[in-house]
Order: sequence, then structure tokens, then C-alpha cells
Amino acid sequence: MNLNKYLPLTETTYYILLALLEEGHGYAIMQKVELLSEGKVRIAAGTMYGAIENLLKQELIYAIPTSDTRRKVYHITAEGKTVLNLEIERLSHLIAISNKYKI
Repeated sequence: MNLNKYLPLTETTYYILLALLEEGHGYAIMQKVELLSEGKVRIAAGTMYGAIENLLKQELIYAIPTSDTRRKVYHITAEGKTVLNLEIERLSHLIAISNKYKI
């Protein structure tokens, strides 16, 4: 499967995948994203659940079965980790190129 088709990731998707390196439910993901981004990214509930739905369809994350019917818990898949690493490599390349110039 060509995982490059998912790139570039949106900032929201990037942070959600990063947050889901540890399993979490929706509200916990929103809090983790805000923490990881040092408050620069705040995801509204509607945006978050739309992104979660897309990531589930793309099989980049999966829902973990739980007895708590009020909360759905998610985790990144192996393909999701690969896509996240590809994005990190892409961003690192952009930074490396930019660092060659004294802007």
C-alpha cells in the first residue's frame, strides 16, 4: 500500500496520531494535543470526531473494545505509525533544507 498518499498530514491529524501513540479517548486526545502543541493547537469536539472517523476509515487508528459505553478508546495502528514517521521525515527534510539558508 502506498502510504505516501496520506501526506502531507494536516496539523490536526499529525497531533492526533502523535497523541495516539498511547491509547486514549476523545477528550484525552484533545487535552494531549493541546499539551503536545504547547497550547498552539486546540481541537474542537466536532473537528476531533470528524478526524477520528477519517483515521478509522483509513485504518491509521483503531478503536479498542471497552466496557465503558460512554467512551471510545483509540490507538494508532502499525500503518498509522508508518505514516507518522513518513511525515516526520518529510518535515525534517524541509527543516534541513531551510537551515541551509540564513533567513
